[in-house]
Amino acid sequence: MTGALALLGLAARYGRSLLVVGLVGGIALPGVANAMKPFLPELVAFLLFIAALRIGPRQAVGAVRDLQVTAGLALLFQLVMPIAAIGVMAVGGWLSSPIASSLVLMLSAASIAGSPNLTVMTGHDPAPALRLLILGTAILPVTVLAPFWLLPELGSAAEVLDAAARLLVVIAVAAGAAFLIRGFLLRQPSADTIRAIDGVSAIAMAVVVIGLMSAVGPAIAETPLRFVYWLLVAFAANFALQIATALVLRSTPLREERVGYAIIAGNRNIALFLAALPSAVTDPLLLFIGCYQIPMYLTPILLRRLYRTGAA
Repeated sequence: MTGALALLGLAARYGRSLLVVGLVGGIALPGVANAMKPFLPELVAFLLFIAALRIGPRQAVGAVRDLQVTAGLALLFQLVMPIAAIGVMAVGGWLSSPIASSLVLMLSAASIAGSPNLTVMTGHDPAPALRLLILGTAILPVTVLAPFWLLPELGSAAEVLDAAARLLVVIAVAAGAAFLIRGFLLRQPSADTIRAIDGVSAIAMAVVVIGLMSAVGPAIAETPLRFVYWLLVAFAANFALQIATALVLRSTPLREERVGYAIIAGNRNIALFLAALPSAVTDPLLLFIGCYQIPMYLTPILLRRLYRTGAA
């Protein structure tokens, strides 16, 4: 048992490197990536379980103030931002372009399941990220209605509701099971146990990303310029949102929790829409979704200095 804890602790120590290994594996092994796609829902549920297990129910629930802040940020991220993006693109005449659909879908989505895990890898408290993940997913069926109504090219918002409801059930089951274990079996986990949980999380995230990269490897080989274009779009959208959010929150009472919120601002569960919308809408977005995983999984490495205590 001690040896297993030590190995998982080592995985936690090199968690950022494991994410890079997962990215490379997803690009270099498209056959493996395609084979893993059917198991992504279970892997995502496991990520949620691990994040909730590390945090525990008390921190995950937070105080009344935390709920007000979380609700405000969820509405800002998932409702105000996509509507503002639609307005800007309407003025520029870009609403019918694939980049408009990609960015509005991204902004309309709730947090990725791995946002608390990424927050841990930057050395910060993952509880605010978990709260925003849960509440953002819960209100997604409501917040998604306005962007889809304003941009009909995205398809019918009704098609998203079932997928959002299923994701919410997954979150409830995964988090509930984890909180029960924390309440009865791991009431006061040791530092070594927490590091082991972080190691499991790092390994799980490295595995998950392989299944999300199925469109990237073929694009690099067959249409490299198209790949570079969508990679630049993904980096610009993801990192601009993270950096802007971190810098704005630095001068507010949310300074201590800003990292989890900033990570969620740029890292959204756009893959949810793959299961909810018709292929005519999602097929042109597959490469963007694959490229979007790259800045997402490189966040703890490339933005490490920004998220270092006191740096942002």
